[in-house]
Amino acid sequence: MTAAIRAEVAAAAQAAARAGLVEAFGHVSARLPDGGAAITATLPMDTARAEDVIVLDAAGRAIAGAVGDVPLEIWLHLAIYAARPDVGAICRGHPPAAVRWGTGDAELPALHGLGLMAGRRVPVHDSVALVSTPERGAAAARALGSEASLLLRGNGALAVGADPLEAATRLYALEDRARVALSPGPASRPVPAPDWDARLTDSPIELTRARRWFTHHYTPPPTPPTAPATGSASASPFGSTAGEAQA
Repeated sequence: MTAAIRAEVAAAAQAAARAGLVEAFGHVSARLPDGGAAITATLPMDTARAEDVIVLDAAGRAIAGAVGDVPLEIWLHLAIYAARPDVGAICRGHPPAAVRWGTGDAELPALHGLGLMAGRRVPVHDSVALVSTPERGAAAARALGSEASLLLRGNGALAVGADPLEAATRLYALEDRARVALSPGPASRPVPAPDWDARLTDSPIELTRARRWFTHHYTPPPTPPTAPATGSASASPFGSTAGEAQA
């Protein structure tokens, strides 16, 4: 099971990088059944490999993968998993519009329906420090609360999900929400909060559809089977394919 989870993390990392959600900094993780986590290494995420995905035990010790390239912010991930049994994966990145909004301390408002895929509220963790200790991880987890996304002031954002691709899809929705908030349309009366609450009931269905689009658009195409050399034995008709991108 751990091998399959590491492959999912690597696939989502690749997708997040192709979508512009991460550059040199960012990570994708998934909860492991034993209480630890699988997390991307500090290597380029657009070429993330399952064998490089780091396996952490519940105490934060790296026990497999690229153990010399452990992210500083493993405690952010472990603290959220400890506080939120419903969370199966986290995508942490620096999408540009979310970074820009997150230079302040205001929550990111919902101004269009699809932005609700990032959650009803998008709070801000009002600390610019890297989440590099268990105490800072616990503080960030408290700021996230029961929400699906979080802005880290001056330091990007994260989104959670049932699995790595759902978390990456939700971070994509968060970036879209930030783009709209930074360039709103003509002034008009605010949408009443109960209307947004009612609209939120459609978000799970929309997230499923968005995930399919995100996977189709940002994961690599299947690798075609290699043609056999002249005179060699025939290749199997079942060529191996690349898994879904992850991060």
